[in-house]
Amino acid sequence: MSELHSATLLLVDDEENILKSLRRLLRHEPYDILTAGDAAQAMQLLDQQPIDLIVSDARMPGMDGASLLAEVQQRWPDCLRILLTGHADIGTMVKAINEGHIYRYISKPWDDDELRLTIRQALAFQHSERERKRLEQLTYEQNQRLLELNTNLEQRVRDRTAELQQTADMLDLAYAELKRSYVTATEVFSALLNQRLPRDKHSNAQVIALVRAYAEGQHWPEAQQRDLTMAAALYNLGKLTWSDSLLNSPADLLYKQERARYRQYPVAGESLLMALEPLQDAARLIRHHQERWDGAGFPDRLKGEAIPVGARLLKLAVDFVELQCGLVLDRRLNRDEALLLIQKYSGKLYDPALCEQFIHLCTTLAPDLALADASIMALDTRRLEPGMLLARNLHAESGTLLLNEGKQLNRALIDKLIAFEESEGARYTLFVRPAPQPSPVPETVR
Repeated sequence: MSELHSATLLLVDDEENILKSLRRLLRHEPYDILTAGDAAQAMQLLDQQPIDLIVSDARMPGMDGASLLAEVQQRWPDCLRILLTGHADIGTMVKAINEGHIYRYISKPWDDDELRLTIRQALAFQHSERERKRLEQLTYEQNQRLLELNTNLEQRVRDRTAELQQTADMLDLAYAELKRSYVTATEVFSALLNQRLPRDKHSNAQVIALVRAYAEGQHWPEAQQRDLTMAAALYNLGKLTWSDSLLNSPADLLYKQERARYRQYPVAGESLLMALEPLQDAARLIRHHQERWDGAGFPDRLKGEAIPVGARLLKLAVDFVELQCGLVLDRRLNRDEALLLIQKYSGKLYDPALCEQFIHLCTTLAPDLALADASIMALDTRRLEPGMLLARNLHAESGTLLLNEGKQLNRALIDKLIAFEESEGARYTLFVRPAPQPSPVPETVR
């Protein structure tokens, strides 16, 4: 057996003839053989080098074999122990078994084959025990390593999860900012649309203010408010290709061919926006904002609740503003007349429930369409104070967007607005909220 080639045996007996006999017996075995004449010499050899198996005579002068093997068991427990005894000494065998934990005891005279086989079996057992312990230690070390790796992995997963969450939060913020940028961009573009119309027919800013006030008052979801605001800013985008005369003509005075073209402007507006993914929902509202509650609208003749609710609200706001701008009838209606006409066609042109809420909203708003919010103040530029927040977009008289809603004013910005007024010969009223109050500092706990 290959595992026996490196085995070292120590034979201990006070009789030289016995040692010689044992050497002869084992001379063809693959062992390194050492001999000792007494216990003291044997322990000296054990101190000097590793020994795999010791075969000791039971009766020796000084320390007997049982005591020697007990000492070996204490000091070199990995060394296997075999006791040779020539007498039926029960006490010696019990001591050797109990204290020396011997592997076997063999009586003298021994059987050569039995002794050789016993030694081979002992060394094979020793080898298997060493391999078992090696594998147990290896398993323990691997388990410890796995435990460390698992702990490190859990920490790495937590760290990576935190990184991913931070990245996701940053992306959410970036996406939210991008969406706000789209809203701002549509309002800037709506100001450009107004350049095709006389100043008294500019409608987009008022439509935006109306739908935003309604949506905020009804606590519509932010995404729905955003889509509605963009739709309000660009609802008349499809009219860009019209001639100036068609663009300024009241809808009720259009002839057959012009009326057909007029009825296509919501579809044209939708088509121009569909390539922009963030504007697709707004584009759908634009397409359907001329549908009627009774199904007689255009372009798809949708009826009742089949019309998107945002489109129903947009139609109310557009009609209310355009009636006052002279873009629907051959004369301009005042505010009260426009509201009475809308009320008259509730349930026919307009969603009845939405119409009632819209009329209530308009009757609680100032004539200039300021937001129905008690915290909002309408101030001229010279009454503005640093820290105030703009509650509505500020447009120049030309329709150009000057400042975005939510902008916080500072002294330099206020001075610029005053200078701009003087250069333009105009006067602007800004809708603002008071400067936010700092959070109170908690008292130090004493």
